[in-house]
Formats: sequence, structure tokens, C-alpha cells
Amino acid sequence: MAGGARRMSERIRQFTEFRQRMNTRILEHDNQVVRRFFALDTQCYKDGVLDVKTKEMLGLVASLVLRCDDCVSYHVAQCRQAGVSRDEMLEIFQVGLLVGGSIVIPHLRRAVDFLDQIEAMPAAGVAPAAPD
Repeated sequence: MAGGARRMSERIRQFTEFRQRMNTRILEHDNQVVRRFFALDTQCYKDGVLDVKTKEMLGLVASLVLRCDDCVSYHVAQCRQAGVSRDEMLEIFQVGLLVGGSIVIPHLRRAVDFLDQIEAMPAAGVAPAAPD
């Protein structure tokens, strides 16, 4: 694996491991509000009238507009896992930019970078695990 690809896969691995470790740590505490919120998040992104792919695309747009880099990275990975193509992803980024305005541009850059990193990885599942 070339140095650049190794750094990319390392960033994805670090993001995923940190997220899983901290979710576990947070859920260790007997905090019903946090547990319910995590459960609500998990339930919301399941198939319903809207399929998972659509919901993840909506989550990605919202994350861009809210300028949450961790959320953007998570939803980029989840979108890819749900079958969102690169072309679809670029349109999602356009919607996020239009709705959020120019302040979204730094987050858009990081989103494209994270997408590039995911696409450079082997086809094995790279999407970060859900909250619970």
C-alpha cells in the first residue's frame, strides 16, 4: 500500500475506532436520555417509507449544513455502504452547499477527502458502526 493510501486508511480506521470506543464509553453510564437518543437515531435510519439510502443522503445534507465534520464523515461512509454512487454523492454535496452557503465549503472539502479515502480502500466494509 502506498504511503498516501496508508495514511488515508489510517484516518478512516482512527475515525471508526474512536467513534466506536467513545460510543461504548458514553453508553457505559446509566443515562437513560443518552441511551434513548442513540436508540432514536438508530431507529430513524432504518428502512421505512423512505429507504436507508434516502435517509442517509438526507443525513449527509443536514450534517453539511450543520457543519459537523464527524457527522459528515459518518454519513459519507454510511451513504457509500447504502449504495450511493460518487455522482450521487457529488449532487448531495451540491445540495448541502446550496442550503448551507459558502460556510459549508471547508466541510465540503473534508467530505470529498473522506470519500476519496473510502474509495481508495479495499471493498471490505469501511462504514463506521452505528451508535448502539
